[in-house]
Amino acid sequence: MALQLTARQLGWLKGALFVLALVPLARMVYLTVTGQLVEPLEFITRGTGDWTLYLLTITLAITPLRRLTGWNWLVKLRRMAGLYVFFYGLLHFLTFLWFDHFFDVQEMWKDVLKRPFITVGFIAFVLLIPLAVTSTNGMMRRLGGKAWQRLHQLIYVIAPLAVLHFWWMKAGKHLLGQPILFACIVAGLLLFRLNGKYQLFGVRSGKV
Repeated sequence: MALQLTARQLGWLKGALFVLALVPLARMVYLTVTGQLVEPLEFITRGTGDWTLYLLTITLAITPLRRLTGWNWLVKLRRMAGLYVFFYGLLHFLTFLWFDHFFDVQEMWKDVLKRPFITVGFIAFVLLIPLAVTSTNGMMRRLGGKAWQRLHQLIYVIAPLAVLHFWWMKAGKHLLGQPILFACIVAGLLLFRLNGKYQLFGVRSGKV
């Protein structure tokens, strides 16, 4: 029998996840203000980027996990997880704009065009913006269900770009263990979702 949650239990779970998702940021701030970091700017830049990818992977995993377990209430956590992806992605972008370029947009743009790993990361972030803006029920109603679903299929572009950004960043230091792991996990999650929508392997697992 699938696990069921009452409205109150779901509310408590949402509250707990809301707080937990802020713990990485709190840790970054604490370590920075207490002077425990040798390279605080690099630590924050890397940390916000890593947590963007971690939360993106968690968000992608919600639909497959719901189908496999029958825990339909997981869908109610997806919006919060997705908004935290955007939140950490925004922090990652702002640290790049601030620490690397001191809010010089022209210089930042030159860097985006010059370095491919920054280019793909920037594109992924820009594509996240319309998903965050249209995450509310009101925007879903305004766009209509089908148009909203088509727009949010941008996740199939964003996720590979995010992994590629991470891969190229780590490749410069010859650290490919994590990128390979994330590439495999994200590819598996996307294929699972696509199979549910288009029956790629002849087995339909439900709606995306």
